[in-house]
Amino acid sequence: MIRRPPRSTQGVSSAASDVYKRQNEHIPIIFLSARSMQEDKIEGLKIGGDDYLTKPFDIDELCLKIEVFLKRKEINSGQNNIYKIGDFQLNVTEQTLSILGIEKTLTLKETELLSLLAQKQNTIVKREYILVNLWGRNDYFLGRSLDVFISKLRKKLTQDQNISIENIRGVGFRLNVAS
Repeated sequence: MIRRPPRSTQGVSSAASDVYKRQNEHIPIIFLSARSMQEDKIEGLKIGGDDYLTKPFDIDELCLKIEVFLKRKEINSGQNNIYKIGDFQLNVTEQTLSILGIEKTLTLKETELLSLLAQKQNTIVKREYILVNLWGRNDYFLGRSLDVFISKLRKKLTQDQNISIENIRGVGFRLNVAS
């Protein structure tokens, strides 16, 4: 468990979280916090958290979230899933995205999201489907987290002009890959 420091030192927390995630990419981070403001949740997810629960939280919900993360790890550990996305190659097992020999490391959530979109290239994937499959439920705050992860992935995919993640307003997202 990582305890988030006061807001005055959040830059330090962000740097520490980045180092932690690089060294332990395969370990999901679930923030358990008394801070329930939307900006706190979004900040926790921006600095590398895979989920964010506010106190008081239901222990059954926490256990189910942990089970979901373990199940995903189990599914991914036995496979070497590699997706071709335009000029990019996504390696789900290694959580890497590479282009022209340059490899970028992705977080678990980024890998899961891009993998889900890659499986359905050029097809609309409903927002609710993504939220339920990656976070276990559909709610407003998780939707905001999804938006943050989409934004991060868009930045990582800018090297190939034939790729875009399109927001289909009120429906979901589409990973467009021009042939």
